[in-house]
Amino acid sequence: MSLAAKGVEFIDYITRKAGYENKWIVLRDAETDPSYGKLPYERSIEEHISYGVINLDKPPGPTSHEVVAWVKKLFNIDKAGHGGTLEPVSAGKPQSDRRPTGGS
Repeated sequence: MSLAAKGVEFIDYITRKAGYENKWIVLRDAETDPSYGKLPYERSIEEHISYGVINLDKPPGPTSHEVVAWVKKLFNIDKAGHGGTLEPVSAGKPQSDRRPTGGS
């Protein structure tokens, strides 16, 4: 099975799990060069940790920097960071709508 066929099969599997069904229109068949990557389920745990993204719902209390430090320690990695806000008070709001959480 080609890499593209495996990819389509994987996408179909995920969407069926979500309750959807894909209908594909094939314009042309082409091979993908496997030296440019691999499918997510073919990656090792180390590759997921090194190149992956963690979606995290941060609880109130620890700062964003503390949570990043915990992730680094848990996965024994040197580099990690966060994008957007991790503050629950501003979840779903643009950064310009953020308000102070304490003090006067």
